[in-house]
Amino acid sequence: MQIKFEDLHISEPILRALNDMGFEEPTPIQREAIPVAKSGQDMIGQAQTGTGKTAAFGIPALEQVDPTIQDPQVLILSPTRELAIQVAEELNKIAQHTNIQALPIYGGQDIGRQFRMLKKHPQVIVATPGRLMDHMERKSISFDHVKVVILDEADEMLNMGFVDDINKILTAVPGERQTLLFSATMPKAIQELAETYLTEPTLIRMKPTQVTMDLIEQYYIEVQDRQKFDVLCRLLDIQAPELAIIFTRTKRRVDEVTEALKKRGYMAEGIHGDLSQQKRMSVLRSFKRGDLDILVATDVAARGLDISGVTHVYNYDIPQDPESYVHRIGRTGRAGKGGMSVTFVTPNEMGYLHVIENLTKKRMNPMRPPTEKEAFKGQLGAAMEQIQNQMEENSDSLEKYNESAKELLAAYSPEELAALLLKTTAKDPADAVPVKITPERPLPSNKKGGFNRGGKRGGGNNRGGGRGKDNYRKDRGGDRDRNKNKNYGGNKSRSNNKNTNRSNDKKRGFVIRTNSND
Repeated sequence: MQIKFEDLHISEPILRALNDMGFEEPTPIQREAIPVAKSGQDMIGQAQTGTGKTAAFGIPALEQVDPTIQDPQVLILSPTRELAIQVAEELNKIAQHTNIQALPIYGGQDIGRQFRMLKKHPQVIVATPGRLMDHMERKSISFDHVKVVILDEADEMLNMGFVDDINKILTAVPGERQTLLFSATMPKAIQELAETYLTEPTLIRMKPTQVTMDLIEQYYIEVQDRQKFDVLCRLLDIQAPELAIIFTRTKRRVDEVTEALKKRGYMAEGIHGDLSQQKRMSVLRSFKRGDLDILVATDVAARGLDISGVTHVYNYDIPQDPESYVHRIGRTGRAGKGGMSVTFVTPNEMGYLHVIENLTKKRMNPMRPPTEKEAFKGQLGAAMEQIQNQMEENSDSLEKYNESAKELLAAYSPEELAALLLKTTAKDPADAVPVKITPERPLPSNKKGGFNRGGKRGGGNNRGGGRGKDNYRKDRGGDRDRNKNKNYGGNKSRSNNKNTNRSNDKKRGFVIRTNSND
């Protein structure tokens, strides 16, 4: 039987807001979690990003708020600034027909401004642990009326080193409260946290959406580190992604790859934890406007961001743990749409690829690095499409150029003039601006390191202590012939000119999905 939000006994103002937001029916995590959370029970929700968990915990939390009490009643902890902002925005949308306000509290924002916003008495606080600790020390936030505490993406908060802050925060809030914990994974540290602070919690486990994984074409390219950037540029020219995310291992590499892409004419920006909050927000606004095609990011910076319309994910560096791979490629292939991921692997990192395949239970297809000639062909196709679009747009306004055009045709052939137009429109990879990307040390080879059982690299010094060769598939059916696979993922025509007419500019943006994503 199809369940609707009305069946979950949600109040009329929130139902009206859900309708305004375009929610049609609850996602699986929402169907399971909302009744449990509304009952007041403690709960553990194991669900990945993209399942709708913000509404799953947000709706029942808002239902418990007393609008007449002008103090925080719901406290939500988030790992990153961006996620805190997005969660608060979504909760304010859900609460738009009530007198309830949600306020994001995060580092990088002027604390004086936060003091002023707190004086408006928001009932819901969405905070990063570090900044909330600052307010606790300053006694600028009262926990006296907090009745619901939510830990969002708890595994990531622990991975980022917030365990001590979380312990202090949970100790400071009233003991008589409801605690909801959401995590994509359930490592031992999360289980210990739950045992300490949750009372007889109900466990709701959502299986990873295999359908979504099935919609993502997964490829790998074996390539030396120094060759990665040129291979990336050729792939961008051939595949023509409408919106791509490029993941790198370090903040330095984010900066270098971003600047190198800009030098070669791509519309790209980078995001990582060292950037100012103003810069981060500026980048996100640029995506919302459709001014950018490419986001270069570290895992931490991209955590919690939900960017609509991502068609391609490029793992410039293979992730340091296999679960990060799942999070990365999960940025595409959403809402029933297909997507593509391409992972660059250096020869001595192949063991890590095997571990990822074991986790996802799906083999990546080998892809041959594209040649300069193939990239140029992709650029020509993009240039032709751009010229054709401009002809259609300007067909009624060319008459005043006819006399000059006739003079050119008297001096040159139509083929020569068309060739010049293509030359000035298309990028020739042979003329690419030289760039320098600082080499990164590859991950430990499978003889010494690799992933341990918790998904992290073995050994305190990253030189040993892993599971060794047992981590890797012993027989993969021989060396797969990468030279035979010429599938570069669609070869859509593309232009890197900002004036290119794109039919989906208004559809893309930095958004929070309503019925399938958080």
